[in-house]
Amino acid sequence: MLTLFMREVNFYKSDSGKSPVADYLDSLDGKHVQKIAWVLELIEDLPKVPKQYLKKLTNTKDIWEIRIVFSSHIFRLLGFFESSQNFIVTNGFTKKSQKTPLSEIKLAEERKRNFYQRKKQNE
Repeated sequence: MLTLFMREVNFYKSDSGKSPVADYLDSLDGKHVQKIAWVLELIEDLPKVPKQYLKKLTNTKDIWEIRIVFSSHIFRLLGFFESSQNFIVTNGFTKKSQKTPLSEIKLAEERKRNFYQRKKQNE
C-alpha cells in the first residue's frame, strides 16, 4: 500500500494579514519564483528533504533555511516547523555572501515569537 507523505509549507502573515514572503516573491523574476515553488513542493512531498534544500541553522531558536540556487542567483527562505507536518516560512532574501545575515535570522525568530503569541491568544 502506498502512503503519501504530506507536509505543508505556509507563509507567515503579520498582524495586519500581510505576507512578507509573498511580497518578496512578487519582487522576483518569474523563472526564479518557479524554481522556488519547485523546491517548496519538494519540501511538501518528500519524507526526507536533502540538506541541499533544507537545513537547520545552528545557534538559532530552531530556525531552518530553505536554499534555492538558480544560475548565479542564491535565494534563501527562513522559517520554522510549527509541527512535523507544518512549516512556516517567515522571510526571504537573496543571498550575497556565505554567511546568513544575522538580521534575517533575528527577523525569523521575531516572527516565530509573534506567530506563537497570536496562536496562544486565539486558543
